[in-house]
Amino acid sequence: MSNFSPPSRRSFLFASGAGVALAGTAVAMRANSKEPALKLDAYKPEYFNADEWAFVLAATARLIPSEGDGPGAIEAHVPVFIDRQLKGYYGNAEIWYMEGPHDPAATPDRGWQSPLNPAQLYRKAIPAFNAACTERFGKEFKSLAAEQQDEALTALQKGEIKLDPELSFFFTTLLANTKEGYFADPLHGGNHGMQSWKYIGFPGARASYAEWVDQHNVKYPLGPVSIKGERA
Repeated sequence: MSNFSPPSRRSFLFASGAGVALAGTAVAMRANSKEPALKLDAYKPEYFNADEWAFVLAATARLIPSEGDGPGAIEAHVPVFIDRQLKGYYGNAEIWYMEGPHDPAATPDRGWQSPLNPAQLYRKAIPAFNAACTERFGKEFKSLAAEQQDEALTALQKGEIKLDPELSFFFTTLLANTKEGYFADPLHGGNHGMQSWKYIGFPGARASYAEWVDQHNVKYPLGPVSIKGERA
């Protein structure tokens, strides 16, 4: 994303890799979930401490806001997805090549360019970013008004808020993880109630589409199915 200014919900989704891949099947619809509004009070983070959890709740809520014509990151349980991923093999970079040298300025095709694994990146970057927000706005990120939070995230993305080199790609990692949690199968903690799949018209993990192969420009009438076989 070249500029963080919050786009419309649909343009944001289609601008992401998952949105582009699914654009052919997407339909204009609101996710009418049967689930009540999300309350995360009962969820106990597996990796994040209290301050980190508060930050992730606030940051993901601005990356995919709840206001709009579809579910936001909070409704989709994106923070739960990120927390669980950081606790697991992704967060620990268990299957990654992590030896140096590392070059934060390298192009994305060169792979992960930090001695820190993703879990360590979040652990170090969140307090560093909170300190920068306090210096710039007088408060930590979670306590800022929504407009200031957007301004802070935009400044982080553009490099106007500078973190240590090993933390320099925190924004891109946070944004990528937010998108992943929004579109992932609910098995992984995000996409609660398959709300994002319902919103874009993605059928999920159905086993067969043989009867639909020759039906072009016809709205797919069935809701999504998760890997576990749950239906939305």
